[in-house]
Amino acid sequence: MESHSWLSSSLIYLAAAVIAVPLARYLGLGAIIGYLGAGIAIGPSGLKLVTDPQQILHFAEFGVVLMLFLIGLELEPRRLWAMRRPIFGWGSAQMIGCTGLIFAGAVAAGLTWPVALVASLGLAMSSTAIALAALDERNLKGTRSGQSVLSIALLQDMAAIPILALVPLLGVADAVHRDTPAHWAAAKAVGVIVAIVLGGRLLLRPALRWIAKSKTPEIFTAAALLLVVAIATLMQAVQLSMALGAFLAGVLLAESEYRRELETDLEPFKGLLLGLFFIAVGTSIDFGVVLQHPARVALIVAGFLFAKLLVMWAIARTIPLPRGERPVFILLMAQGGEFGFVVFQAATQARAIEPATASLLLAAVALSMLLTPLLLVAVDRWLLPRLADDKPAMSELNEPQEAPVIIAGFGRYGGIIGRLLYANGLQPTVLDHDAEQVAAVRRFGWRVFYGDATRLDLLRIAGAAQARVLVIAVDDIEQSLKVADLAREHFPHLTVVARARNVTHWFELRQRGVTLIERETLDSALMSGRSVLEQMGWMPHHARQLALRFRRHTLDQLEAQLPHYRDQAQLIAIAKQGRQQLEDLFAQERQSREQRRREGWGQ
Repeated sequence: MESHSWLSSSLIYLAAAVIAVPLARYLGLGAIIGYLGAGIAIGPSGLKLVTDPQQILHFAEFGVVLMLFLIGLELEPRRLWAMRRPIFGWGSAQMIGCTGLIFAGAVAAGLTWPVALVASLGLAMSSTAIALAALDERNLKGTRSGQSVLSIALLQDMAAIPILALVPLLGVADAVHRDTPAHWAAAKAVGVIVAIVLGGRLLLRPALRWIAKSKTPEIFTAAALLLVVAIATLMQAVQLSMALGAFLAGVLLAESEYRRELETDLEPFKGLLLGLFFIAVGTSIDFGVVLQHPARVALIVAGFLFAKLLVMWAIARTIPLPRGERPVFILLMAQGGEFGFVVFQAATQARAIEPATASLLLAAVALSMLLTPLLLVAVDRWLLPRLADDKPAMSELNEPQEAPVIIAGFGRYGGIIGRLLYANGLQPTVLDHDAEQVAAVRRFGWRVFYGDATRLDLLRIAGAAQARVLVIAVDDIEQSLKVADLAREHFPHLTVVARARNVTHWFELRQRGVTLIERETLDSALMSGRSVLEQMGWMPHHARQLALRFRRHTLDQLEAQLPHYRDQAQLIAIAKQGRQQLEDLFAQERQSREQRRREGWGQ
């Protein structure tokens, strides 16, 4: 019977997703609305094919955990450290501001302060799953608004710790539940986080290396899933956010050599489980409560959305964000979130709020999560075009191209390459994902297409299968590496010429087999160095020779460091040795020149 039930449930969920998501995409509504609509259709308020949505919701939350783990893999510790101010600054402003406004409104509506506090804490949280999935759909993760959304979402996950500790203190649950020493719970929480950090630093990489040596891809995939499940279990055992623990593990592995392998293995699971999560949210909307108290539910939804929209509008103005990114940022942070379910369920168990009140709040959170994707569609269609001022509407490249050269990125670097090619009779296919940049260069007569080079379908349309050379000149390092990965995997015949933002970027490109790489500031800095030498008395031809020799030495140094670029100590040792060799070489040359001058040979 259990096998039959499992198969039936799988059939229901998969069939609902396969039917609803393509239909929603066809109607221009997006995948998230498709999943939510599928959940409503099969849930207790629809066909009643699913009668216990909470059970599947707990399982589907693992999709959010996987998503945060993969996001952590994209953020090296130094990048996360660089985000500390927006995380604790904007994140704290969002939590404090939204909680304060909602609390004041709830007290004004006649609620007691403990109930108002629980309600405001739960409603202040936003849906990490919907927010990051919506950013992914719009390719906004790398933008200022995308980074701001991620920063606030991380702070909310951190805030889950004190919130869950506070909720039982507001209730009247049995002493068994209330007398658990707070210091012991805090110690366990800190201990688990320290274990994850130390384990990530000391144990994970050797363990993954040992598993990889088995050369069994499915076991590595199983190990990747085991890693995330184990961390989620640890965090849940001490009542912490599973997603936060997975994110920390991802950050700790962001610099490992297995980062790309982990991303490739877990991405399909993340997509399926996130879809399942959205379906479960759809099934959990209790339309019975909504129909019994439509005015109350509508008032709660409208009230907390208005309060959060107000706070997020102020934050968006302060950051500041580009006008075109503000509506999406504000809406994504104004909705309720999946953590609200956890808060209100915990509050009900602790008898901090009545079950009837919890049902109203849960229905309001679920409805706000349903409304957000619909409001985003309206924003995309009617509001964003008005904010675009006189910018022309950009349609992506949709006609197959046959140029022998493709340039990805036409900014200050790619533009110079393009002008050189045009001047020599070559007509490259140019892609750039910045609509303003495309509009600007088109006014000067350049033939530039709007499109994201990290998408395989657009690269195919751009003619990558027939082209000879791909120039990667995009600003963003992560996008640059994604384009290089696509070229290596799908278009191995292409000769890749790439721009490196820094030495680490250079190393990552070389690891992908790219050999024609130029660091964007190296030659310009050497030209300035030549000018300084000339002003200090060196002859122009000699200054040029010294600069060229320095350039050659620098490239040789990078090649020597390449096998050890993840070993900081070895990199430093090689760099010190190379610097000493260069100084000795130039010192010998100065002595030789001085000797020739004394002998009457001049410079």
